[in-house]
Amino acid sequence: QVGGFAWENCGDKKNPVVLQSLSVAPDPISIPGSLRISAAVSSGKTMASPLKAVLVVEKALGDLWIQLPCIDQLGSCTYSDVCAILDNLLPPGMTCPEPLLTYGIPCHCPFKAGSYSLPASDFDLPEVELPTWMTNGNYRVRAAVSNGVEELACVKLAFSLQSQ
Repeated sequence: QVGGFAWENCGDKKNPVVLQSLSVAPDPISIPGSLRISAAVSSGKTMASPLKAVLVVEKALGDLWIQLPCIDQLGSCTYSDVCAILDNLLPPGMTCPEPLLTYGIPCHCPFKAGSYSLPASDFDLPEVELPTWMTNGNYRVRAAVSNGVEELACVKLAFSLQSQ
């Protein structure tokens, strides 16, 4: 479906980490603006360092999907150590920001096995200087997380962005 929010798991059935539900509003997502997200994830395995994430980001250009390059850590990037990135954003020992704290959702590695759910929560999307190629339009993202040779999770998202 084009121009609407959609998601699916894309790993094989053996992936230990599975997105159970995800909803995002408004649709299209407005930047700046408020984003309401609810989600549930189940993990059959502790996710520990080094966690690698590979993103493939595509934007619709007419009927074509163009893969966006990785520029300034945005776009189709490979992040070889997600745990270190999280530690840089939120120094270890600091409490996780809301609403993660309230719902017991960790923001640092290791992520223990179990079920995590985030009831509908509002996040402010600030005015950010996005490159022009990352503004209005329809997007597809494939995110795969692995630890060494094993793929732990794979999720595909489709969404529309509208910048003010």
